[in-house]
Amino acid sequence: MPGQRALLLAFLGSWLPLLEGARILTVVLYGGSHYLLMDRVSQILQDHGHDVSFLQQSDLHFPPGFKREKTYQTVHWSPPEDFQQEFKKNLDFFTKEALLGRSPLTNLLNIMKLFANQCSDLLRRTDLMGSLKNASFDLVVVDGLDLCAFLIAEKLARPFVAVLGTTFGVTNFGLPEPVSYVPDFHSSLTDRMDFWGRVTNSLMFFISSLRQWYIHAQFDSTIRENFPEGSRPVLFHLQQKAELWFVNSDFAFDFARPLLPNTVYVGGLMAKPVEPIPQELEDFIAQFGEAGFVLVALGSIVNVAQSQQALEQMHRAFAQLPQGVIWKCSPSHWPKHVQLAANVKIMDWLPQTDLLAHPSIRLFVTHGGMNSVMESIQHGVPMVGIPLFVDQPGNLVRVEAKHLGVTIPIEQLKAETLALKMKQVIGDKREATSMCAPPNLPAYVPNLLPPCLPPSTPPALVCPLWRPGPARR
Repeated sequence: MPGQRALLLAFLGSWLPLLEGARILTVVLYGGSHYLLMDRVSQILQDHGHDVSFLQQSDLHFPPGFKREKTYQTVHWSPPEDFQQEFKKNLDFFTKEALLGRSPLTNLLNIMKLFANQCSDLLRRTDLMGSLKNASFDLVVVDGLDLCAFLIAEKLARPFVAVLGTTFGVTNFGLPEPVSYVPDFHSSLTDRMDFWGRVTNSLMFFISSLRQWYIHAQFDSTIRENFPEGSRPVLFHLQQKAELWFVNSDFAFDFARPLLPNTVYVGGLMAKPVEPIPQELEDFIAQFGEAGFVLVALGSIVNVAQSQQALEQMHRAFAQLPQGVIWKCSPSHWPKHVQLAANVKIMDWLPQTDLLAHPSIRLFVTHGGMNSVMESIQHGVPMVGIPLFVDQPGNLVRVEAKHLGVTIPIEQLKAETLALKMKQVIGDKREATSMCAPPNLPAYVPNLLPPCLPPSTPPALVCPLWRPGPARR
């Protein structure tokens, strides 16, 4: 949105030697939503007169129909072939386990170790690193969850800022976290805690700190191999060294917490002008008239066909709805013994933003990734969340706390439960009125939510999202 783009540029401008024409390197070695967010950041900076180079993998795969519009330069890098094979095997296993409700830390650590080995390979490539160093970039912009990106910025000895693709808590970069009212991101708690809730929160804060230490430890050998003794960085200190942290969230979505001056909300960066959807989809939606349709998308790396049980339970639930269902699910992986319901349409890729803006949409079934949550809030669409891993459970805790939707843990996913929850949310006006902002919001406040109507109605009656709630003890 214009407000978020302006914030990003205003804060970056204070750190750049020249407001126009600065040389900027953007870095992310992950794919999926991480790539999409950094692509958007790169394009925004390029559109405003900066010379942007984006360091990315050369073999990123995009589904048919996905549009890439870029004017920035790209610096491609190919990881070793054995990494690609090993990573795919580990990611498939990680995803299958998550779809079965199992996400042990060891699975994540195995993937992080692969990323650390990949990082070592990149840092050893003197031709690539030498070329980047000789480019004398004014600034490096890194993905806040890509630990290798911090090491690249440190190796280049350039000032850097971080863009966190989700809300606070997934990684700790030095913000104060009073456990009395700031819930640990992985605790499933809200900011309304009783005594035992605070005890639990204190324990979870300790566990999360230990978890982050284990993740950082996977990069110890990478740091020893690529930095001389006496000047070896500590990843936690590197995260604190970032000049700015841009957080892809919004104050209306998150819980209250202390912030430092170098921390800026920029939720809504992925917002783009809405375009008409393909005629094929319009024709499908028109079949259901006033009932409308439900959009289903579980992210860029999850194919629900990997879990036969989850796929069949979801399909049985969708078949019970009077609405049409547009489902991001690969037709090539659809089991032959499951006959697709008449009201369900599956697609490899779909224009998610444009469908969320469609007047006939009634519900969004999502994995709870931050980009999807922000888009849903922007267009005022209530959610049913099925979280799988990483930030998704914590994001959906906030969705429920703000009355923006409901959550079903993947291990509790049954057709009857899912169908009931979807029908309740579609028929519950509370979620619909929560997806809006109160009238007379100050102009300086960045805001994703559409205005509530009518504007004369008191905010507390129109928007439960903004209701003060009980005082903390």
